[in-house]
Amino acid sequence: MKKMNKSSLKSILYLLLASSLWNAAFPVKAADEPTLKNQTANAYDNEEYKLGSGDQIRITVFNQEQLSGEYTINGGGQIALPLIGDIYAKDLTVKQVEQAIANKLKPDYLLNPKVNVQVLNYRPFYILGEVKAPQSYPYVDGMTYRNAVAIAGGFTYRAKEDHVMVIRMKDPKKEEIKLDMDEKVMPGDIIHVEERFF
Repeated sequence: MKKMNKSSLKSILYLLLASSLWNAAFPVKAADEPTLKNQTANAYDNEEYKLGSGDQIRITVFNQEQLSGEYTINGGGQIALPLIGDIYAKDLTVKQVEQAIANKLKPDYLLNPKVNVQVLNYRPFYILGEVKAPQSYPYVDGMTYRNAVAIAGGFTYRAKEDHVMVIRMKDPKKEEIKLDMDEKVMPGDIIHVEERFF
């Protein structure tokens, strides 16, 4: 299996670090700014999807407007909530985050808190290598790697066009895997379009 070269890995690490620092410094809350909602985000609102840095979520504590709002999970995998402070959300499911918030609210603040967490926008995907505009792009539910290449301006003349190499964010080893162009992109994917040598 072909690995990314060191300069490509450095580029994506710098991009991830910059994004993490921005999210940590400027968490998105409902009162701060309007947000464009990803209307297709509900496809991954299930028990399998693990949250990560860059995901934007809406937290609703029933009958407690001051505790409800919209937040972006920062580079450290956390969200900062009124009264209860930081909640670690990275690699947790929506249900697990709901339970973590409820546990921190009771019994000091609320006797029987009802908490709902909804994913509004999934973390972006990153595309590198032989595309015309390599960078991060917003995730769209149902998109394929072929769609991702089109969003990035299409292939360069040097590109291998029959597959992509992908690092999945949920993979703890962060190993590149070879995937067909018609397979589905996942939130946080790091996609590498290789160069052909003929």
